[in-house]
Amino acid sequence: MRIMGLDVGSKTVGVAVSDPLGFTAQGLEIIPIDEEKGEFGFDRLSELVKEYKVNKFVVGLPKNMNNTSGPRVEASQAYGAKIEQLFHLPVEYQDERLTTVAAERMLIEQADVSRKKRKKVIDKLAAQLILQNYLDRNF
Repeated sequence: MRIMGLDVGSKTVGVAVSDPLGFTAQGLEIIPIDEEKGEFGFDRLSELVKEYKVNKFVVGLPKNMNNTSGPRVEASQAYGAKIEQLFHLPVEYQDERLTTVAAERMLIEQADVSRKKRKKVIDKLAAQLILQNYLDRNF
C-alpha cells in the first residue's frame, strides 16, 4: 500500500510517497500550481498516482500555532476534497505545523544548501516530513 503526502501551497504542491510497506517517506517533486487561476496540477498528480500505485493521500494542514484554522487550512481541505473526488481514494490530514521550518533547518544545518537552492526543494522535503510524521503516528 502506497501513501502519497502533499504539502499544498498557493504556488506549489510538494509531493512525497511512502515505500510499499509504509515505513518511510521519500520526497518526489514539486508541482507548480496557481490557485488564483484555478490550476492545481492534477494532470501531473494523476501521472504520479498511477506510476506509484497510490492507495491513499495525506494532505498537510497548516494550522496556526494556537491550533486555530486559517485560510490555508481551508485551501488545503478544499484541495483534499478535489483529489478525493478525482481519484476516488481516501484523503487524511496531518498537522503540518513547523514542517517547513524543520525542512529549512535540515537543509541549512545538514546540507548547507544556499537559500536559492532551498527554495527549489523545501516543499518536497516538507511533504516528506508530513508523510513521515503520519506514517510514524499510524503504523
